[in-house]
Amino acid sequence: MANTLVESQLREVKAFLKDSNKRIEHFLNETTLSALVQGDEDKLSYYQTILSQLRKLLVYSEESLDTCAVLLQGTPFQKSAAERTLYRIYHQCIDEFFSPKNGAWYEDSRSAYTGRNSIKYHKPVPDSVSSVLRGLEAGFQQMREDLEYYETDYRTKMMQSK
Repeated sequence: MANTLVESQLREVKAFLKDSNKRIEHFLNETTLSALVQGDEDKLSYYQTILSQLRKLLVYSEESLDTCAVLLQGTPFQKSAAERTLYRIYHQCIDEFFSPKNGAWYEDSRSAYTGRNSIKYHKPVPDSVSSVLRGLEAGFQQMREDLEYYETDYRTKMMQSK
């Protein structure tokens, strides 16, 4: 029974990552730094940071998607490896989306209570940037809620094994 639950969660995460990757990749393929800057060189560094963060998020998500696929194809299903993977996805993808280490944007946690988007920017950004992040946010929020269990459960298991 527990294996079925973890396997089902892994399938959901795989579908989420596949969709998110497609959206981020499309944005990155269609967007140039010069198109974002449009002659305003003061914003160049900030926009580079945003694009860098999106590329980093895409790499983490692609690696996680590959890991999900391998685990779901394995027989027998490896529950402990799947749980470790979900924990890693929570930290590398979900946390990195809401709180990027490079400070490209930040989460206003109060917005979640008001139903508004929680991603905020340090400087004004083009509509294309805010649109792609706004389009991704609901899925990342849902995955954060779904995977929070693995965050606390995995940490508890690691502490007990010491």
